[in-house]
Amino acid sequence: EFTIRWLQRRIQFQDFWALRGVSFSVQPGEVFGIIGRNGAGKSTLLKVMAQVLKPVEGRMITRGKVAPLLELGGGFHPELTGRENVFLNMALLGHPRKTTEALFEGIVSFAGLSDFIDAPLRTYSTGMVARLGFAVATCTRPDILLVDEILSVGDSQFQQKCLDRMYEFQQLGTTIVIVSHGLGALETLCQRALLLEKGQVKLVGPVEQVVQEYIAEDQPPAAVPPVNLPPAP
Repeated sequence: EFTIRWLQRRIQFQDFWALRGVSFSVQPGEVFGIIGRNGAGKSTLLKVMAQVLKPVEGRMITRGKVAPLLELGGGFHPELTGRENVFLNMALLGHPRKTTEALFEGIVSFAGLSDFIDAPLRTYSTGMVARLGFAVATCTRPDILLVDEILSVGDSQFQQKCLDRMYEFQQLGTTIVIVSHGLGALETLCQRALLLEKGQVKLVGPVEQVVQEYIAEDQPPAAVPPVNLPPAP
């Protein structure tokens, strides 16, 4: 179809900038939030920070080892067992087999999957896959942790374990960047935040101020009071 349209000179292109003129900095050891409506460019921004995408213009500078939690369970194979997927994913993350063997029991224990670790991944629920993905991705402390919409992983007990691990990383000096629609969690975790709107920075500042600005955007316009006209003569 593309070839036919190309020969007919009917191919049309339209540039779309997912991000434009975005500039900000995150300090070492800071927990930084990114909020905005769907399609604002939040996930794209994290992918640029994770070096999954390269910016067309400008540059992105990171100092230290980055661990991106962009899609929990990404890289897992459904036909392999949980055990095999742990070793596969750890290898993809650059860890040697000896390191994986040393960390394996801790990964399985954190995910709470001891009874299912030798079952094929296709038999896991979505929550179980996400739990195993989080456990693998955070089994070693990175310098920079990028978190994309994973604060709702699993049940409430496991969510608390995720938060506790991130708190632990923060106390040890890890810089954490979080994208989430959970404004309450962001206000609890973050010191500062960035508000994206149509791929551009609208506000960077204290998280309470940014959240209030975001909430104010969603408020419906004030109703116009009715005008009481005098009765017609």
